[in-house]
Amino acid sequence: MNAKMPALKQCFENVGFAEVKTLLSSGNVVFDARKSAEATLERKAEAAMAAQLGRSFRTIVRPLEALRELLEADPYADFDLPPKAKRVVTFLRAPHGGRLALPIESRDAWILAARGREILSAYVPGPHGPVFMALIEKTYGTEVTTRSWDTVRKCAAA
Repeated sequence: MNAKMPALKQCFENVGFAEVKTLLSSGNVVFDARKSAEATLERKAEAAMAAQLGRSFRTIVRPLEALRELLEADPYADFDLPPKAKRVVTFLRAPHGGRLALPIESRDAWILAARGREILSAYVPGPHGPVFMALIEKTYGTEVTTRSWDTVRKCAAA
């Protein structure tokens, strides 16, 4: 966020990533790279943004196959959600170390499950704003990135 998508795309291309695409003007970048650890790619992207954009943004990398597997697993099928509930996935760099009794609920927002480095949540939009983000940050901190289920689907299809 807070970076212009053409500049972000150029930044990734300048450091050797290929087939770079930005999605939805929200900092989602899909790219090809030589086989490397995700942490290595994250550091490379963050360093490139700092050098070329003058600001670094927390980067969390997932292979497209991992996103596709998550979507195919349809983990929300295990939960009885209200019809208007929006599904969101929070991505962590590393699995959360604490043991939490899930689900956790607050004002029509639920943290439903943790699957490794992904946290599955849902919320019903309401007058109190994005209460699900406050719940996620209270539980997992701010070193995360959260995307809607639809955005994850669009990234996996890119």
